[in-house]
Parts: sequence; structure tokens; C-alpha cells
Amino acid sequence: QAQLVESGGGFAQPGGSLRLSCAASGFTLDRYTVAWFRQAPGKEREGVSAISSGDGNIYYAEFVKRRFTISKDNAKNTMYLQMNSLEPEDTAVYYCAADPRVVRGRGFLVRYTYWGQGTQVNVYS
Repeated sequence: QAQLVESGGGFAQPGGSLRLSCAASGFTLDRYTVAWFRQAPGKEREGVSAISSGDGNIYYAEFVKRRFTISKDNAKNTMYLQMNSLEPEDTAVYYCAADPRVVRGRGFLVRYTYWGQGTQVNVYS
């Protein structure tokens, strides 16, 4: 069964770091367009970062401000989101997503085939 399983969420103080992992099973991530999204309480889900499968372009939402890094480890069939300089506004449930369509350019797809279950990130003093 194809699925994405996330880990690495938790608590961090402002200015701290967390690394989220998203392991794929049942399919190979290296040919997939992948992304991270987040949803804070009372807010709509928003895109955080994405990697396009066709040209490897990496896109970050404006609010990331060079604090986060998205990556894929094809050998481990896992994608990551390294989050540094965390702020209380980063508190949210974070979701990974993947889609088999070949995509070029920067941005998020309207729809992704696979989604992780979500992992909670809490940032507070």
C-alpha cells in the first residue's frame, strides 16, 4: 500500500530547530513532485515548500524567509524539511505530499495524490 509516514514534529522554543521526515512506501519518491504544507488552528492549509520532479526546481513560500530547507534522500526514499529560526507563528500541523506528475517550474500543485498523516509542531517560550 502506497503511503507517506511523517515524523519529527514536537516542541521547540523560538529560535530553535526541528527536522521533519516523510518516508514513502509503495512507490519511489525520486520521480515524484513533493511538497510540505501546514495548517495552523483556525487557518487554511498553506504551502511551505516544494520540489518539482521535472527540473528539480525548489520553491519556498514567502514566509519561510530562508529559514527552512526542503530535501529528498532517494536512497532512503524519504523527504525532509529542516526548520531553523522557528517562530511561534510556525506552530501548525505539517503535512508532506507527493504526486507522480512530471512538473517543471516553481510552485505548488492544486492536487497531490499522496498525503502524510500530519505531524504537530509547537513553537513557544
